[in-house]
Amino acid sequence: MLALEFPGSQHLVERLDQAVDHDRDADIANALRTTLCELIRDPSVKLPRCVFEEVKDHYARRELYRSEEFGYAVIAMTWGPGQGTLVHDHAGMWCVEGVWHGSLEITPYELVEQAGERYRFESRGTMNVGPGSAGSLIPPHEYHTIRNPSADSLAVTLHIYRGPMTQCSVFRPLDGEWYSRDRRVLSLDAMH
Repeated sequence: MLALEFPGSQHLVERLDQAVDHDRDADIANALRTTLCELIRDPSVKLPRCVFEEVKDHYARRELYRSEEFGYAVIAMTWGPGQGTLVHDHAGMWCVEGVWHGSLEITPYELVEQAGERYRFESRGTMNVGPGSAGSLIPPHEYHTIRNPSADSLAVTLHIYRGPMTQCSVFRPLDGEWYSRDRRVLSLDAMH
């Protein structure tokens, strides 16, 4: 169900439905990455104006669509200057993320050791990505950070999750490469 009509919204939904109609997670992610890159470049698809409005104290999460047939959810995220995440996971769900506007720094991490409630991660390098680029996360390779490196402009990304993402694990730095884990309940920002 669409949360808000916007130019090209039906076309976006039709294309995403086609992309997720596969059996294997890897095939879904590959099809969605290609489709999302094409949709970002399609001038007939214009995201709602509200997704270009930042929230000062956190990055914004706005659900644009939830598929009743396939179960996936489409979230637009708005990243104000310097806003970002801690190392986090996607609660075991695949996700495809595309940059609609601005640029981001994305750093994937590999979980290399766990000792009780302590987790050791190693960075797998930072990528700087701009409009039209898309990537995917398929568990167990789902740990990462996202940050808007700009000091004065916002970034907008579109995230397609296997289902509604209502919680995740967030990892807080302890010492060196070691982190503690917290559960975070995720909320949505208002669409207007």
